[in-house]
Amino acid sequence: MNKKHVKFSNRVFTALGLGIALGLGLHLIYGIDSEVLAKTTSWYNIIGTGYVKLLQMVAMPLIFISILIAFTKMKVGKNFGKMAALILAILIGTTAVSAAVGIFSATVFDLDASHIIQGSAETERGAYLEEKTSGLTAPDLPTQIIELFPANPFLDLTGARSTSTIAVVIFSAFLGFAYLRVARKDEATAATIKKGLDAIYALVMGVVTIVLRLTPYGILAIMARTVATSDFGAIYNLGKFVIASYVALFIVFIVHLLILTLSGLNPFTYLKKSAETLLFAFTSRSSAGTLPMNIKTQTGRLGVPEGIANFSGSFGLSIGQNGCAGVYPAMLAIMIAPTVGINPLDPIFIITVIAVVAISSFGVAGVGGGATFAAILVLSALDLPIALAGVLISVEPLIDMGRTALNVSGSMMAGVTTARVTKELDTEMYNNKELGAQVADL
Repeated sequence: MNKKHVKFSNRVFTALGLGIALGLGLHLIYGIDSEVLAKTTSWYNIIGTGYVKLLQMVAMPLIFISILIAFTKMKVGKNFGKMAALILAILIGTTAVSAAVGIFSATVFDLDASHIIQGSAETERGAYLEEKTSGLTAPDLPTQIIELFPANPFLDLTGARSTSTIAVVIFSAFLGFAYLRVARKDEATAATIKKGLDAIYALVMGVVTIVLRLTPYGILAIMARTVATSDFGAIYNLGKFVIASYVALFIVFIVHLLILTLSGLNPFTYLKKSAETLLFAFTSRSSAGTLPMNIKTQTGRLGVPEGIANFSGSFGLSIGQNGCAGVYPAMLAIMIAPTVGINPLDPIFIITVIAVVAISSFGVAGVGGGATFAAILVLSALDLPIALAGVLISVEPLIDMGRTALNVSGSMMAGVTTARVTKELDTEMYNNKELGAQVADL
């Protein structure tokens, strides 16, 4: 398909379909408990899990260099602080809205974790989460804030801590401000630094491109393994949660479009020009892996300046992920609350959930697993049983696709809206009926 110049997004979507068909075939032929199936899928993991690990490999370097590059492309002036504040406000604000929507959807669908039948996989996952967090208590807000700071940035670049992503963002921002300071005092040195950063950025993006070329194979292996080993009975049992989740995700996406509309922009233009990137996010389930396409979509199709696009894209990987850190933890909290005698409709409880979700949304990783981490943080802070989060293991991959697409949409919308408010948006490019730059030249 590549030799025939088929679009990258179409190749990914084809791999998704082939993976589902292959997995379904294996499931029907061998059955979920087959030893043959277990051994087969372990080999599939070399490609599927290997692909995810490669995405994790490039995530930290990509975040680090993207934020630094953003500082070199920013126009230093009064709009700088306003730009950063707007992006953060939109990301965190929409996460709070996402939590409220998640609560609404869980309430309307009458979700209750105590009514869900748990199989062996769910029980094992719950026991693992409980053991992993045994003896841990939810830190107070000052402690959570302190944990965000990078005492050892080189350690955080390895992703060793749960808050490593936001720590790398903070470290990169400090280096960025240092660059601006140098630029004001010594333009020649600043030019040398910028040239070096551009070279590193090109090198990192080269690695990212190589990894992204493997996406169709990774998606095929992941979907084949997921479908082949899925307990369809459990999925049927959790069908209401899946539907409720996608209803909530769709409502938040409509909120994104409404924000753009209130900014004076055509939401259908945004939908058309961002569709390819959102599809990639949906199939890859990786916000970090989608970052290059995210930035290219903003700068080459939506008319966002490079500095703002790099900031919104990079910040969106670790702050205010609407799907993983907003909708999902809030729905879980409402589901689990009745199991410990809490009324999920109590206004004080609802307000507490929304506040905790917004605060806990800092530092959620942009590669698979971020939603589970966010859920553990929220449930711990609310003193709810973490083990019950394991009941959703059967449908995690299915829901995670929608969550990731919403995360990426949130960061792109934040960039477009911020550029519009600061009057730096190229409205001619945005309104152009042509799609614009190729965002996936793979």
